Amino acid sequence: MSVRTRTSCSGSVLLIVVFLLALTAALVIGMLHLTTQELLQVSNHREMTRALAVAEAGLNDAIAAIRQDIAWKSGFTNKPFFEDSYSVSVAGNPPLITIESVGRTSAGYQARLTAEVRTGLSSPYPVSIQSLRVNP
Repeated sequence: MSVRTRTSCSGSVLLIVVFLLALTAALVIGMLHLTTQELLQVSNHREMTRALAVAEAGLNDAIAAIRQDIAWKSGFTNKPFFEDSYSVSVAGNPPLITIESVGRTSAGYQARLTAEVRTGLSSPYPVSIQSLRVNP
């Protein structure tokens, strides 16, 4: 008759379970960190894109004003655009004019467009963009 001896391995199983739990927790924390970083990057990209769109709106507003009055140089200061705003400055003399538009979001992001434009000399003054620089 053989006698079976029972060995207790509950301590080693507990140690393996604790190790696997720690490993799983480390993986979850790492994934959470990566996801948080990606969400911040997406938010920054969205806000910068929004600021650029606001700056484009300011540039378009200035071009529309120049088409109506070729001598227009007053620009805009913090002109509201939904919950955001833009500022525009105009320099130079026709037919070559430089327009700088700065778009600001309500979250504090900012984008700058500088356009060199050529105007026609008869009303309704055609405007063509010769060069456009983003965040120069």
